[in-house]
Amino acid sequence: MDKYRIIEVKQSVFQNNNEQAEKLRKSLKEKKVFLMNLMSSPGSGKTTTLVRVINDLKNKYKIAVMEADIDGECDAKTIETKTGVKTIQLHTCGECHLDAKMTKEGIEGINVDGMDLAILENIGNLVCPAEFDTGATKNVMILSVPEGDDKPLKYPLMFKVSNVVLINKIDTMSLFDFDIKECTKRIHKLNKDALVIPYSAKTGEGIKEFEDWLSKEIDAWKK
Repeated sequence: MDKYRIIEVKQSVFQNNNEQAEKLRKSLKEKKVFLMNLMSSPGSGKTTTLVRVINDLKNKYKIAVMEADIDGECDAKTIETKTGVKTIQLHTCGECHLDAKMTKEGIEGINVDGMDLAILENIGNLVCPAEFDTGATKNVMILSVPEGDDKPLKYPLMFKVSNVVLINKIDTMSLFDFDIKECTKRIHKLNKDALVIPYSAKTGEGIKEFEDWLSKEIDAWKK
């Protein structure tokens, strides 16, 4: 019987993506552009958070935003209207994540030359976006209080790959059975180095800690 060549497709796809991601990261480092990949489930408050953070930091840094969605352009319009920074919409045509190739196309489309911070708002999904290295300098994710404190148990990979876990909507704590201490323990069991920041994108409570972290990381990346 003839022997057939067997290709491990998933491993091959990830390997190729990782190689492209490293090339993109190196290119951005040479340009001194910090790329933040922001991930979460739909409705967690990514866009609202970005509006507040961008408005607080745009006088200090030149910022560009890539809004990724399967379809639609409402988030890009919101960012552009409420912050005035350079923004483009990326459509994935059904894909539930951004990979390094898509991110590179977005980077080229928006032209980040001269930018200090490029932000990729990834597809709202707690699974697929965590599997693909986008070439980002750092990964940030948002978990909102209404989603529940058990999400690190159900979707561990995103918590493992994120440098910062933002716990949003703490202004709703009285309405939900959410244990921040227990959730933080679960996160650190998966990723002991993750910075966990409770905050409210609506009221602004706690957001300065994240902005200070981001500013420090941008400045270090540009050296």
